[in-house]
Amino acid sequence: MSHQPRRRFGQHFLRDPHIIARILGTIDPQPEDHLVEIGPGGGAITLGLLRAAGRLDAIELDRDLAAPLVERCRDLGALRLFVGDALAFDFTHLVANGERLRVVGNLPYNISTPLLFHLLDQASVIEDMHLMLQREVVDRMGAAPGSRERGRLSIMLQAHCEVVPLFSIGAEAFSPPPKVESAFVRLRPHRQPPHPVEDWAWFAALVARAFGQRRKTLRNSLRQMVPETSLRACGIRPEQRAEELSVADFARLANAACNREGTPRDNLT
Repeated sequence: MSHQPRRRFGQHFLRDPHIIARILGTIDPQPEDHLVEIGPGGGAITLGLLRAAGRLDAIELDRDLAAPLVERCRDLGALRLFVGDALAFDFTHLVANGERLRVVGNLPYNISTPLLFHLLDQASVIEDMHLMLQREVVDRMGAAPGSRERGRLSIMLQAHCEVVPLFSIGAEAFSPPPKVESAFVRLRPHRQPPHPVEDWAWFAALVARAFGQRRKTLRNSLRQMVPETSLRACGIRPEQRAEELSVADFARLANAACNREGTPRDNLT
C-alpha cells in the first residue's frame, strides 16, 4: 500500500502477520456476528474479519483510504464503509432486531480516551470490544484499587464493562513504529452491572471530582459533594484517596447520596 501514514490522524498501520493472526484468533469472528471496525486503515484486520464473518461495517476518517480498502475487500464479503469521525458516529443506527455489535479497532492514541467514553455511551448495543491502544492506557483501564495507574478511566470502564487486558504489541509491529508500546484489550459491557448505580450522571460527577485532585484525601476532594459523615457511613475512611476505592465503594457512596437527597443534580457542577 502506497498511502503514507498521516500524523494528524495518528496513523500507525499494523504490519506484523503473527500479531494480525493472534488478534483475529482472539476475536474469533463468526458468520452471525455484526462486526464494526474503527479505523481499518489499510485493511490488516479488515480482510480477516470479512472473510470469517461475511459482512463488516467500518468507520474510517481518512477518505483517501476508503476506495483502496473497498477494492481490496470486493470479493471477500459485504463491506459497508462509513467515511467519518468515530467520535461523532452513532453506533446505535447500525443495529436492528435487538442484535448487538462486536466492535474492533486500532484506536489512535490522541483520541483513545474520549473514544472509549463515546463507546461507553452506546454500550447498550455492544456485545464486546477488542481494541488496540497505547499500553499505558490499557494499564489504566484495568488498574486495581491502590494502583498508581488507577484513575477516572479505570472506574468508569470497570463500572460498565468487564475489562480484560490480553497481550502487549511491540512498536515494531507497526509502520511507522510508534514511540510507545501498544496492548490489546477486551471490553465486555455488563448486561446487569455488578454494582448497580441509581444515577449514572451523579456517579460520573463523583468519580470525576474524586480524581480531579487525586493527591487530596476524599475528605477534601469530595467536600462539596459528600459530607464526611456519608463517607464514614459507607465504610470509607475520609483520609483515603480516590485510587484506593473500588467500583463498589463509589457505587455505594453515590447511591447513599441519592437516597439522602433524591437525585442530587444541583451538586453536579
